[in-house]
Amino acid sequence: MQLSYWEYKSWFYNVDFIVIGSGIVGINCAIRLKEKHPQSKVLVLEKGSLPQGASTKNAGFACFGSVSEILSDLKHHTEEEVLKLVQKRWNGIQRLRHLLGDKAIGFELNGSHELFPLEKPGLYEKCLESIPYLNRLMEPIFAKTPFVTNSNFFGFSNVQEKYITHQLEGQLDTGKMMRSLIQKCVSMDIPILNGVMVKDVVEANREAIISTTDFEFQSKKVFVATNGFASKLLKSETVKPARAQVLITEPIKNLHIKGTFHFDEGYYYFRNIDERILFGGGRNLDFDTEETMEFGETEIVQNKLETLLREMILPNYPVQIERRWSGIMGVGAQKSPLVKQVSDSVYCGVRLGGMGVALGSLVGKELADMADLPASQARVQRLRRSLTQWFHDQGDKVVFEVKD
Repeated sequence: MQLSYWEYKSWFYNVDFIVIGSGIVGINCAIRLKEKHPQSKVLVLEKGSLPQGASTKNAGFACFGSVSEILSDLKHHTEEEVLKLVQKRWNGIQRLRHLLGDKAIGFELNGSHELFPLEKPGLYEKCLESIPYLNRLMEPIFAKTPFVTNSNFFGFSNVQEKYITHQLEGQLDTGKMMRSLIQKCVSMDIPILNGVMVKDVVEANREAIISTTDFEFQSKKVFVATNGFASKLLKSETVKPARAQVLITEPIKNLHIKGTFHFDEGYYYFRNIDERILFGGGRNLDFDTEETMEFGETEIVQNKLETLLREMILPNYPVQIERRWSGIMGVGAQKSPLVKQVSDSVYCGVRLGGMGVALGSLVGKELADMADLPASQARVQRLRRSLTQWFHDQGDKVVFEVKD
């Protein structure tokens, strides 16, 4: 398709910054770029009619990590790395609340509760024993003791007698959050073009050439914020897609459950919203099938969600399912987000590991701030990353010879 003169002039001529992806990371990146460079031309490209991925499909948990999740992370990361990640999640939620306001995102501080099914007593005991240790680690971040225990006051079935409650976790309305972010973006004169599929980004003469399914144009800098779909544009980066399936009930009269809940190291999660229960998870039932960029629901996951809903969460309620859907997250071997300069003109902020609500606004800010790195510093950082990767790949094959 050939762009008309008016189309090219109005949207694609002399673009300073292109953001690919209109989810929480992409929109926050665009807002930050415009704040720092008010005279610049910023354009957001989105392949879907609405933000694809998970930004409008997640459960709306303002969470920082349950006891079992943090213990699992500590098996693969140092204390310092885990603390830094929890701090980022906390900072990200505070930034989002400050940027838009609690009312605009439907934020409620109801706390979160980790449940422990009866068939896993070992995990339950280990988590209870770890509370004093984790509280000592986390108190400097939250300025308050985060983890306490509570009795099963919501009356769930087939769970241990106590929950572990995180007092500072909350919940928000994902739809309100994204609408508010998009409205702020538009109010700052940042256009968002939907239905634009970016096929490739290549560099030429210190600028980026963006190829879509219909046309090409240039931009000084490009920011990739496509999370679970990142591997389509970032061939050298390791980001795997991870599908999350969700269902929601019809309204339940006199619903007494309030807050966010999770179990099985965070692989299952549910909450109240609009007198309904939203329930998601089950990816661990079939990791291979759920490592996909295709939206959809599977029988094995949906049946498990319904069974748990009726037997554990709402055992005495005749509930009906109103809607089912899925979202695509971006995960990897590391829990920390991938925020880096890929080349002279291309940057990425991806791999949010299922914590996009908590991390997204901060990752978007960090991504935008990378554009201000001096060229020399950026080259040094890329060289350091390349050398680190090379040494890692070589392993024991590297031999140094010292000559007089």
